[in-house]
Amino acid sequence: MVARDTVTNMPSKHSKILVLGPSWVGDMVLAQSLFKTLKLNDPDCIIDVAAPAWTLPLIELMPEVNKGIALPFKHGQFALFERIKFGKSLRTEAYTQAIILTNSLKSAILPFAANIPQRTSFLGEMRYGLVNDVRKLDKIKLPRTVDRFVTLGLKKNAPLPDNIPNPSLIANKDHALATLQKLGISSPSNPILGLCPGAEYGEAKRWPAEYYAEVAREALSKGWQVWLFGSEKDIPVTNAINQLTENQCLDLGGKTNLSEAIDLMSLCDNVISNDSGLMHVAAALDKKLVAIYGSSNPHHTPPMSNKAAVEYLALECSPCFKRECPLGHLNCLKNIKPQQIISHLNLPN
Repeated sequence: MVARDTVTNMPSKHSKILVLGPSWVGDMVLAQSLFKTLKLNDPDCIIDVAAPAWTLPLIELMPEVNKGIALPFKHGQFALFERIKFGKSLRTEAYTQAIILTNSLKSAILPFAANIPQRTSFLGEMRYGLVNDVRKLDKIKLPRTVDRFVTLGLKKNAPLPDNIPNPSLIANKDHALATLQKLGISSPSNPILGLCPGAEYGEAKRWPAEYYAEVAREALSKGWQVWLFGSEKDIPVTNAINQLTENQCLDLGGKTNLSEAIDLMSLCDNVISNDSGLMHVAAALDKKLVAIYGSSNPHHTPPMSNKAAVEYLALECSPCFKRECPLGHLNCLKNIKPQQIISHLNLPN
């Protein structure tokens, strides 16, 4: 069926796009570069994003997106009939295109069931038919995750733009101050250093807690506040850092949801982070950022910000992309010393 303008009864030229978004927080931040590219090429297009519920707080901070749609499926669950049923429920939305950012077979079922005429993605897991606008994934020409996302929003075989737009989340300062009040914390008056010592992927992405503590002590000695960010899973490491600083930090580990953490991070002057979702959040908030890489590759998922500095040793054994160091030494992280990170902060003498 051809979409028509209700006033002129002429065929509508506006696109209505459903993006099947990624599950990782960092990848969802990077997906905003795709949304911005779609809007640059067609300012009147409507973009909806279907993704796991835990990523939707990010969508709410992206003005390019019309709405987020929470996918009701458990992580890793195939749920064939449930996906077909959910896809059929979206048929009334009359999407003109689906862009599928993940490569799994199950992620392509929903847009097929929704009768979306153009279903764009890389081939992935044998998705012939489910994906009918198949793009070739050239990892040499498209080395970064953000490049791969953006190319799916372009016409087939179109070159990447010279300047891919950076993600830029719109945080709410009033919400941040309200969150502090809820936690019984007064509004900050000193510069704030945010530390993000977690990384859900595994310890091979985590700079040592004692190194973070040394940086924190240096900042505290110069009159800065230090805030420790992390989810419930990061409580052990944020607690450890705080104890090493004699509990002088504001330990936010497990005390905020993602939306609150983003708003609070917007108050920070500097952020130091492992390669994690919060690292990409800090970059998208335009914070002065030091991003620390161990087992992963900064050329694949770099922070998309000109205010970011990357610390990466590029050892012979890295990037290995392992959750734990296969050699048992973790030199890719342990050999990045605290003073290297402190040198980026421009602390007062």
